[in-house]
Amino acid sequence: MKVLEETGHARVVAVVTAAGSGQRLGYGVPKALVPLGESGRIGDDSSLLCTAVRNTAAVHGVQAIVVTAPAADVKLFTELVALLGLQVPCAVVAGGVSRQSSVYAGLQHLKDAQHDADVVLVHDAARALTPTSLMDRVVAAVAHGSAAVIPALEVADTIKLVEDVADAANTSVQRVTGAADRSVMRIVQTPQGFAWDVLWQAHTRFADRSNDEATAATDDSTLAQWAGVEVDAVPGDALALKVTTATDLALARTLFQQEKDAPSSDHTPHSQGVDVNSSMPLVGIGSDVHAFVVGQSEREMWLGGVHFPGEQPLDGHSDADVIAHAAADALFSAAGLGDLGSNFGTSEPQWAGAAGSVLLAEAARRVREAGFDIGNVAVQVIGNKPKVGPQRALMQERMSAAAGAVVRISATTTDALGFAGRGEGLAAIATALVAPRAQ
Repeated sequence: MKVLEETGHARVVAVVTAAGSGQRLGYGVPKALVPLGESGRIGDDSSLLCTAVRNTAAVHGVQAIVVTAPAADVKLFTELVALLGLQVPCAVVAGGVSRQSSVYAGLQHLKDAQHDADVVLVHDAARALTPTSLMDRVVAAVAHGSAAVIPALEVADTIKLVEDVADAANTSVQRVTGAADRSVMRIVQTPQGFAWDVLWQAHTRFADRSNDEATAATDDSTLAQWAGVEVDAVPGDALALKVTTATDLALARTLFQQEKDAPSSDHTPHSQGVDVNSSMPLVGIGSDVHAFVVGQSEREMWLGGVHFPGEQPLDGHSDADVIAHAAADALFSAAGLGDLGSNFGTSEPQWAGAAGSVLLAEAARRVREAGFDIGNVAVQVIGNKPKVGPQRALMQERMSAAAGAVVRISATTTDALGFAGRGEGLAAIATALVAPRAQ
């Protein structure tokens, strides 16, 4: 059923699973109570639980939320959720022995409470930083006719198949037995979205499997597939990372703090958006991609502020200098000033044909104007040509002059894989280090 076509909006309910023990984090409390904020207080409003529920409550059309908690902590979770002051009803119920049984308990509560819904989201509190925009994307896909939807990220790493085998000395070793095709593999995230009837029927049909981790479904899309339902995918988001280990938690805390410190809009003065008493450095990540021009063109190849005569030019709104653009993007990211597109949009004619060094200089100016000092920028360009080595020193000199800080440049290829490997264009990835200026 295409809900948006029939009713103009989707009625949404959500189950937020938070019944995990969190033993691998080593806090000795349920994982959902672990804080992301600087206070370090267990169960404060920066906890995984509160952050996940708060983001879910902001989903367009959401009418009710139910949280699944460890049975011994239902009262505590209820009190914490109540402190959020949500406009959306949010109940807490005891989870089960498996994720599947916990979700079923949440669905049963929603059904008993007679919350009429078109779309149900199932979300993990461990993915507390998942943007509401991703949740809205999942809802929209279901509302437009998908029975089941998952957010998914492409796999960047090489994937190998490894099995335990016995070597010549009859000792067990892990041996590579093959390689997986990562082009068709995806990393699955939450929230997963379903037409209400689809998920309810799948859970009731396979409820007998839910009381044993060995037989229970590890996620709800698997349950839907068991029931013969086709599952669609929408693009995921790197912010929807799952907090499982101490390393995951450290990254989540960094991202949480960056989001908290970010100015509310581009070019907002630093003192309004970031703790001016903090001297902690901030790291930003930027990227840029441009395709080579096909056929004859009057454009020229510029890379790292250096002209490469005779080389196939890149296509773009400005001079398509991927090194300069990635460096500028990383600076904006570190300072919380948006990204390259929001600062130098194609709708702004003054940037048409602009040299990359000009854009980088302007980006650096805006970052400093916002109250930051720039430490350094590192850029890696990805592609087969032109050869960077002979011009590296000159490129670093020009990019450093534009940024007013040290810029280092490296290059790599992709062993003929992907668009860069096929010679269709160039990409660049950059990191930048900035620090709040002492007041």
